[in-house]
Amino acid sequence: MADHAVLVEFGEAIDRAVHDEVLRLDARVSSDTVTGFLEAVPAYVNILICFDPLVTDHAAVEKALRRLIDAPGTAPEIGQQQDVHICYDADFAPDLPAVAQAVGLSTEAVIAAHLAGDYRVYMYGFAPGYAYLAGVPEAIRLPRKTAPVRDVAAGSVVIAGPQCLITTLVMPTGWWIIGRSPTQILDGEKGERPALFDVGDTVRFTRIDRTAFEAEAVP
Repeated sequence: MADHAVLVEFGEAIDRAVHDEVLRLDARVSSDTVTGFLEAVPAYVNILICFDPLVTDHAAVEKALRRLIDAPGTAPEIGQQQDVHICYDADFAPDLPAVAQAVGLSTEAVIAAHLAGDYRVYMYGFAPGYAYLAGVPEAIRLPRKTAPVRDVAAGSVVIAGPQCLITTLVMPTGWWIIGRSPTQILDGEKGERPALFDVGDTVRFTRIDRTAFEAEAVP
């Protein structure tokens, strides 16, 4: 990738076992194992390894990475469990009725399915603090909308296919808006670690009512 990076791909589809391989390499790579190493950026099925082109080159980095990949396997480090509150009130979940109709369930059944999802943080991208989760149950998976909606509120919980995320900015989205969370996912006052999640963390959604939402929401 350009003159300063190598992209290592472990698969082509969202899969926990594939992502485990991404996490293993992410945990192993460092300046001690790869000369000139600067940064690793993990994603769903691949990981970008950035290096200093004044110190090393693609061939040397690839050789070092293959050695790390071929080393005896160890289980990836277990991330922390993060709890995220969500309110499914109608004005927070404008797409909930449409999702229910499309999948042939009641709105309460859609909510129950969403709460039962097995969510893991797979990557960051698109906008600051946008942590992409996979684990949406098959029963409520829908493709993205044919057209995006503008001015979607920060804190909106949106789903598309097997993916779910909590928006951190007012932005357009083509995903289905099924609730809103007061949990602060991105805090610019936290310095070098402004995001709540690390890649590899698991996420559990907990349902709250409007009163609890308003008590927790950041002014």
